[in-house]
Amino acid sequence: MLRNRATKILATLGPASSDESVIEALYLSGADVFRLNFSHGSYTDHAARLAAIRRIEARNRRPIGVLLDLQGPKLRISTFEEGRAELQSGGTFVFDQDGTPGNQHRVCLPHPEIFAAAAVGDILLVNDGLLRFKVKEVSMSRLTTEVLVGGAISDRKGVNVPSATLLLPALSEKDRSDLEFGLEQGVDWVALSFVQRPEDLHEAREVIRGRAKLLAKVEKPAAVDHIEEIIDAADAIMVARGDLGVELPPEEVPVIQKRIVRLCREAGKPVVVATQMLESMVNSASPTRAEASDVATAVYDGADAVMLSAESASGRYPVEAVSMMNRILEHTEGDPSYRQLMRAVGPRDSATTTDAIGAAVRTITGVLPVAATVTYTTSGATAMRVARERPVSPILSLTPYQSVARQLALLWGTSSLQVEDAKDVEEMVFRASDAAQAAEFATEQKPILVAAGMPFGTPGSTNLLRIVWPSR
Repeated sequence: MLRNRATKILATLGPASSDESVIEALYLSGADVFRLNFSHGSYTDHAARLAAIRRIEARNRRPIGVLLDLQGPKLRISTFEEGRAELQSGGTFVFDQDGTPGNQHRVCLPHPEIFAAAAVGDILLVNDGLLRFKVKEVSMSRLTTEVLVGGAISDRKGVNVPSATLLLPALSEKDRSDLEFGLEQGVDWVALSFVQRPEDLHEAREVIRGRAKLLAKVEKPAAVDHIEEIIDAADAIMVARGDLGVELPPEEVPVIQKRIVRLCREAGKPVVVATQMLESMVNSASPTRAEASDVATAVYDGADAVMLSAESASGRYPVEAVSMMNRILEHTEGDPSYRQLMRAVGPRDSATTTDAIGAAVRTITGVLPVAATVTYTTSGATAMRVARERPVSPILSLTPYQSVARQLALLWGTSSLQVEDAKDVEEMVFRASDAAQAAEFATEQKPILVAAGMPFGTPGSTNLLRIVWPSR
């Protein structure tokens, strides 16, 4: 059950990792949560992968989290007469709503939301920013632009409008269908793409109705502008550096990443750093040294999890990528300066009993050789507040709900077990000691800490902390 690290690994499944044997190899190599990317693949593909994960979970007797990543609204140009056109920098190019095929002078952009939001001076990016356009004239059906960076433009390439907040629905019709399917299959987390404002999360929550936790992907400048409100509205955050790096200058992304990680840690919300972490391992059996340093930076900052995308989904070396990620995490966390650097960011003080218990856990684990901190939780909140403090000891979360145990697989330093709820304090202590021993945390020489709430089974009522010595 034990991992020799606190930072979690989120691995994306895809064509290179669909077989159950490969998925189990990814799990055994270090994957804690699996991502199903609904931008690709069929419902049959995703259902088969999820069923394989559940069989692997049953064999290994350890909860495994599954994250459904929704595609979100995709903005694309239409088609060209010859499939493509060559644009020269400095020329004029028009985006309009005429449905006829485009040419070297114009193309259809079938998204009225862009025309409604665009202003003179805005920048349009096409094909992940390889082509850049500056808006010169605006009407409700026509954008006249100057080509800042030209090149080949072809059918159905994606469009980004970094400086505008587009009035798009948070969930497309495809997203709604995908979300219902995933919830019926039993996913544990839902990732909402292209979040721009906290209100975007409300629509998804209405559909989810408590059946999964909601993660907001930060990949738009508008989301960065509203980041604190989005953190408050979400259950977790992902720093999706790929799309964020298209819409923002590359030099701004590292600073934004550190800020978001800090704010999430202060708020006690899990945060995932994602995209291009070991990108070279899509085609190479080893990463660049810069990529290894990038992963280590997220660890030093105290991120809850790091993510592999194409590396594990479609790359040539999916198992090797997870194994390498695992080794980087273990080695970085073994650095004597790791905790000092991670604690440069502290949690936000709040006058609650739960946070007081969490602060006490941090203090005690810094003084006593605690084998594990055992938390009893019905919603996962107790484990999250304890993990927020980044204690020295590992966290073992006991919950009566399998869904909560799986959701906590994303949480820093936390292992989970599904157990029956305790009836009184003595039974709680007995079960905590027994679970810690079974999970190979406890030893005869080291105590465990037990954190729980009274009365039992009441979410958000953490008010009890007990030090338990196995030999006393």
